Amino acid sequence: MVETPSVSRQNSGEADEISQLKIGVLALQGDFIEHIHMFRKLGIEAVEVRKPSQLAGLDGLVIPGGESTTIVKLINMFGFAAELHAFVDRGGALWGTCAGMIVIARELTDPYPEPLGLMDICVSRNWFGRQVDSFEDQFEFNGIEGGPFLAVFIRAPVVESVGDGVDVIARLADGKPVAVRSGNRLATAFHPELTDDSRVHEYFVAMVKEGATVR
Repeated sequence: MVETPSVSRQNSGEADEISQLKIGVLALQGDFIEHIHMFRKLGIEAVEVRKPSQLAGLDGLVIPGGESTTIVKLINMFGFAAELHAFVDRGGALWGTCAGMIVIARELTDPYPEPLGLMDICVSRNWFGRQVDSFEDQFEFNGIEGGPFLAVFIRAPVVESVGDGVDVIARLADGKPVAVRSGNRLATAFHPELTDDSRVHEYFVAMVKEGATVR
């Protein structure tokens, strides 16, 4: 499991390495701009990705929260699906948040949308209810320091089961998995970009740095 250093505690050499990373956020729909702002606060070059060709040169990619059916439809419309598989296969780090978790799953308990199969997890959409049922909760996140993480859940999914090689790195008090990792792939059911706590973004940056072989 990656032990993610705090950006503020990095020496100048490590800061230089981080400044050379480039992370994209899929900007077809959803709250992509909030992720970009968070990465830029950490000193990371972060860019909007609207075309498959823009995956070239990226070290990591986030598929953000939003409306999963719409995101999948646009991914297919713009020809992203095969390119996303190629991106992950060649070592690019991938993070799906909320709707992004649904998009990258192997299987859903719902009949639609058809996920991309980029991570060996089965996911239930809207597990916690509708928009009016949004809530905050805190829990330990394996791999980040500093105590429990306070997370925002908005029409959030939950992980029902994981395949071989997928680690559960955060659970709610009832045991439901809300963050999982498999190698260079991360999925979270919540929205860390909607808080002032950058630790999960730092965790992903450490993943990106660990396997930055795309550029």
